[in-house]
Amino acid sequence: MLKWVDTLDIAIELEEKYPDEDPQWINFVDLRNLVLALEEFEDDPDKVNEKILESIQQNWIKEKD
Repeated sequence: MLKWVDTLDIAIELEEKYPDEDPQWINFVDLRNLVLALEEFEDDPDKVNEKILESIQQNWIKEKD
């Protein structure tokens, strides 16, 4: 089960599920929706903020390298 605080684990899941996405160019609205669509994700959709989404995005970029 993933929560918003699990930014690295979320990034790994996103990379596995969406290998063709370029996280560098994804906007936060789309990123939030991709996270909410993950099967393992179970947290309050309203508990996310820009800092968390930025962390997920940065970790996803690192996972891509």
